Amino acid sequence: MSDIPQMPDMQQSRDDRNIAIDKVGVKDIRYPIVVLDKHRERQHTVARVNMFVDLPEQFKGTHMSRFIEVLNLYHGEISVENMETILTEMKSRLGAGRAHLELDFPYFIEKRAPVSGARSLLEYQCRMIGSLEQKFDFVLEASIPVTSLCPCSKEISDRGAHNQRSIVTVQIRYADHIWLEDLIAWVEECASCPVYSLLKREDEKAVTERAYDNPMFVEDMVRAVTVKLRAEEQIRWFKVQCENFESIHNHSAYAMIEETRGG
Repeated sequence: MSDIPQMPDMQQSRDDRNIAIDKVGVKDIRYPIVVLDKHRERQHTVARVNMFVDLPEQFKGTHMSRFIEVLNLYHGEISVENMETILTEMKSRLGAGRAHLELDFPYFIEKRAPVSGARSLLEYQCRMIGSLEQKFDFVLEASIPVTSLCPCSKEISDRGAHNQRSIVTVQIRYADHIWLEDLIAWVEECASCPVYSLLKREDEKAVTERAYDNPMFVEDMVRAVTVKLRAEEQIRWFKVQCENFESIHNHSAYAMIEETRGG
């Protein structure tokens, strides 16, 4: 017999306000995960993890420690392949009708400079969002830094044109697996120019001239990405957002398109 005395379970005590909670849980846990890598099969990274369930109106609280227990069951093997299994375990352990799991993580891709061929790793901030009620729902997200050059500035200026770094954030639901590398490449093709972590002088000249020859408004970029995503039959839904961190204004420019295939 255990010598640990019985303690009251305050979370399971009754709440009389009759208000259900949509999401309750734990946020911002740093935890190792595994992400499929198109070239190296698996990439180990560290995610910020959010875990939530719903809470019926009759219960005062949820058992926060059980979220961590579920996480520890899959130590080092948290990935898109077993996300539905993790969500099922969350529902079971917490007696919930719905479960929600978010993984925010850095993903690294080796890139080669356009002229010198110098190799370097570039970080992309990515996200996997899974929800389970009756059916499993999964959203893949990537934020891609790019260069944009203003068509208006180029047209009206005698010398040069202003450009800026932009972030294109794409969320997709898909029928068949899509590699992060492919999703990122599609977006980079739609910008004035990609960005790199390592450039020699000859590369800097090349990317500057490429951007100048390929001016893009924020509206141009979300439309170009939309055309790319529409061409991929396995994508069922997408949302593409672009924010230009303006170099001559004290504000950002923003555009967004959201579409459901067939809708």
